Amino acid sequence: MLNEVRRTPSQPDHKEISQDEAAAMARATVNLFRRWELSDGQARELLGGMAPRTWARWKKGDIGRIDRDLAMRMSILMGIHKGLRYLFSDPHRGYKWVKKPNSAFAGQSALDVMLGGSIFNLARVRDYVDAERGGA
Repeated sequence: MLNEVRRTPSQPDHKEISQDEAAAMARATVNLFRRWELSDGQARELLGGMAPRTWARWKKGDIGRIDRDLAMRMSILMGIHKGLRYLFSDPHRGYKWVKKPNSAFAGQSALDVMLGGSIFNLARVRDYVDAERGGA
């Protein structure tokens, strides 16, 4: 029987996702980080301070169990990616945007903001991208 990633009471509208779905999202996250040209350290930090050995396994396709926090982080990151695909007709511009200084972030890049360590830093960038594209 598959373990389920359960929603918290404060998130009643979010569908529960299976470990298989979470693993697919993890593989997509690894691919996204390659396109964003992140270092291993940056990738691990965006995923909540993942251990180096765990990240190395992920890059080889060995995902393992995914907890709620990690699933939420990946969901926010996928939302940022989706929003950037709407904003930029050329996907490469969206991939590069993540590292470019942005006046909306006081001259920091979106990556700088996201590396602040908190899931709220990821959400801040997601909210900005969603607002820029005029949707949620």
